[in-house]
Amino acid sequence: MLESQDAYCAKLVREADRDRYLATLFAAAEHRGALFALYAFTTELSRVREAARQPLAGEIRLKWWSEVLGGERREEARASPIADALIGTVERYRLPMTAFVDLIAARRFDLYDEPMANIAELDDYLRKTSSAVIALAARILGTDAAAAADPAGIAYGILGLLRAFAHHAAQGRLYLPIELLERHQASREDALAARPPQGVNAALAELRTLARRRLAAARERIAALPSQALPAFLPVALVRPSLDRLERGAALAPVGISAWRGQWLIWRAARNPARIAA
Repeated sequence: MLESQDAYCAKLVREADRDRYLATLFAAAEHRGALFALYAFTTELSRVREAARQPLAGEIRLKWWSEVLGGERREEARASPIADALIGTVERYRLPMTAFVDLIAARRFDLYDEPMANIAELDDYLRKTSSAVIALAARILGTDAAAAADPAGIAYGILGLLRAFAHHAAQGRLYLPIELLERHQASREDALAARPPQGVNAALAELRTLARRRLAAARERIAALPSQALPAFLPVALVRPSLDRLERGAALAPVGISAWRGQWLIWRAARNPARIAA
């Protein structure tokens, strides 16, 4: 049963989160199943809005996960390969439940169309989602890396939001802080438009700059980590090259790096950890 759970979670992560799937291949074999369970869970949370379609249904799904991790719904959890694998991972590695509680609570934002108000709110959202996942992965790998995970996760999370900007805009969702839009004389309606004005592009450029600053803040902290923790951080190696490419793309048609180049960047960072936050 454990092998089938591992295979199920690995397949889901390979299809939905290629960066983390490739990074996990560089982790010690004994920890890969646990990493795939964690990443499969976070993939499920990221899909709640699309799967539920209505906020109430999404709230129910998030509540289900909270109850599963709280020790309730054991029989239902055993029937879910992701939930059962995650519970085993949490127990085996004694992962902090507060991180999961905060992660699930933060994902409630995804269910509604209220915009992100300011940079502080965005930082908090990404700290409880993207940064928390890196920190939990590092715990699985035997290291407390919260200090490095904080800025690294925010940088990687911002990249993810920039990649998905057009997709989110089409759904009426806005993670680009209103604070940045107003600074550049743009509005929420401008950001959601099919042809956003220049002010939106300027706000997105400032968001890219913020990602670069968070990446710079993570550099020395990542360099100080033990080698076994680095697979948790390998996807961060895509941040700077991807931001460079996004500088040359339009807001609704961003130019991302190719799949093969992303794979090469992760491989290169695994061989030379200084490249992770370069």
